[in-house]
Amino acid sequence: MRSLLLFFIFLWNGAQVQAQSYELGKVTIGELQEKIHPVDSTAPAAILFKKGKTVFTYDEKNGFSATHTYEFKIKIYKKEGLKWADQKVQYYVGYQNLNEDLLSFSNTVTYNLENGKIQKTKLENQGTFKRKINEYWNEKGITFPNVKEGSVIEYKYVLKSENIVQFPDFDFQFSIPLNYFGYKTEFPEFYIYKALLLGTHTIENDSKIVMGSQNFTSEHGQSRSMSYKQIDAFYSGKNIPALKEEPYVNNIENYRGSIKHELERVRMPEQPVKDYTLTWEGVASTIFKDDRFGKEINKNSFLLEDVKKILANVSSQKERMNIIFQFVQNKMNWNEKYGYYTDKGVEKAYKDQTGNIAEINFILLNMLKWAGIEANPILVSTIENGIPVYPTRTGFNYIIVAAEIDEKQVLLDASRKFTSPDILPLNTLNWKGRLIKSDGTSKEIDLVPSKPSKENASITIKLNESGKISGKVRIQRTDYEAYKFRIQNGNGNQDNYIEKLEEDLGGLKISDYLITNKVSNISDPIVETFSFETDNFVEIIDDKFYVSPMLFYTPAKNPFVQENRQMGIYFGYPKQEKLFVNIEIPEGYVIERLPASTRLSLEDKTINLTLNFLSDTNKIQISFLKEINSSIFAAEHYNGLKTLFQKMIASQNEKIVLKKA
Repeated sequence: MRSLLLFFIFLWNGAQVQAQSYELGKVTIGELQEKIHPVDSTAPAAILFKKGKTVFTYDEKNGFSATHTYEFKIKIYKKEGLKWADQKVQYYVGYQNLNEDLLSFSNTVTYNLENGKIQKTKLENQGTFKRKINEYWNEKGITFPNVKEGSVIEYKYVLKSENIVQFPDFDFQFSIPLNYFGYKTEFPEFYIYKALLLGTHTIENDSKIVMGSQNFTSEHGQSRSMSYKQIDAFYSGKNIPALKEEPYVNNIENYRGSIKHELERVRMPEQPVKDYTLTWEGVASTIFKDDRFGKEINKNSFLLEDVKKILANVSSQKERMNIIFQFVQNKMNWNEKYGYYTDKGVEKAYKDQTGNIAEINFILLNMLKWAGIEANPILVSTIENGIPVYPTRTGFNYIIVAAEIDEKQVLLDASRKFTSPDILPLNTLNWKGRLIKSDGTSKEIDLVPSKPSKENASITIKLNESGKISGKVRIQRTDYEAYKFRIQNGNGNQDNYIEKLEEDLGGLKISDYLITNKVSNISDPIVETFSFETDNFVEIIDDKFYVSPMLFYTPAKNPFVQENRQMGIYFGYPKQEKLFVNIEIPEGYVIERLPASTRLSLEDKTINLTLNFLSDTNKIQISFLKEINSSIFAAEHYNGLKTLFQKMIASQNEKIVLKKA
């Protein structure tokens, strides 16, 4: 995984970047006349440049705050690129101890070439909008006027924030090419930031120590100034290719070229050094000191009576854990808010029977402790939040619980209705979590299961002399395969599900449908059984039957079709798929040809594919096994994986040929 996400702490190599003129308001006729991007002719648009700057300001009341300034110049080549005329920026307003961020747009201009002359159209007030996303985030946006194929648009926005712990990421890779970017930071020596590069692109960087100063007004209205040493850094890059969607990707943001900064240490004059994220121990200690975390974990006396009630005469720790887990899961309802801090607190959440992720799982944690079970919180970053490779507080956005049962660790999340012990929501299977304890110690926890989840299917069919198939199917799903089925279909209407199943399986007519453990006994496998009839999967040519051996399990095409791959291949969790097909051929027919059996594997056996054919008079037996023993594969394995799947798909699409005896 570390090889997939090439984070680098920047080495200050002293590389000097030649000064170039990338200024707003300097659009040329040549830029407006350009019909296609010179490097990527398929690009619907391109970012001609992006510039950014982060500086600090100071006032005596609030101390230091940050101002982030960004400038963009974008060329529209094709109709598909017109969507870049709509720009939206989100900003945070949900602080408890800080004033909300302030965002403003300016220099918003559309340029077109009219009769050989450059025409400028400025954005009017009706082209701007603002909306509230939720209690934490607002959004401002602009819609450029008079944008068409060939236009160039420019804009600038300034974000002022008192949050100096973590800055907005400076992205320099987008879904369209970027010709040039430059990003400058000016940090007072009091604040030490960790600078990280995400992606695989080589960029230039330079830094130096200079003198900085701030002018401000004292609380008595007097003009004051302060001087200090300052770290100035500059990052730049050219010809960054578009980041394009690819199948089987966990989070495309893990691969986007980006510069991140997170506060590591504060060393103000004549004050103790404050450690934020230098070590994992510092992360754990800082999080536990927050009342919304440490105090809430120990605020549990109100749960004692319920724990005694539900655990009467239960001595087994495993059974105690299961009872408590199911109790919390059934009682509590998730309000769809993430976080590892509580909002209203565990006691009120318990009374309301609703809460955020932290509140629900802290209730679970506290009840387990009352039951005499060792339990600790695990910080998690969900897939959409990215992967915290280095010590970080702000890189996490979720919390689960680890229970020690019979010297084994069981991972728990009671916030969802279809999870079970060691079965977590799919978006939490994101490489590693961090178990933290109140004494400041922590350790890395593997979130990806080692045991494969299984889908086993057996099909018994009878083929009649007219080519019609009738048969019976039994499908069993375990662990994450069962969980995925439940979250997709658990609350749906069964008649609607069967109708869709008939369509998805190639136009079957299904009868005698039965399912067990769909929404109950959720630690057990789901089992589906049904009978079916179909006129498909058999082609009759010159009195010969050409039969698709895997029927509706026959893959139509290889999901891996790109020539090259930028991103890793993500399967979510290890899985095993088995298929057994028994075919009874019609009387008066014999087997003319069976496809050859096939066995394929990657060198390290992380993927194994096997397809076998056996025949005995009027019976044909087919078995297929697909084993994916890793959840993610590096991009350098793409070509081997692509070839492997292509060969197996070709074998799976070969026909069984029957002829008249």
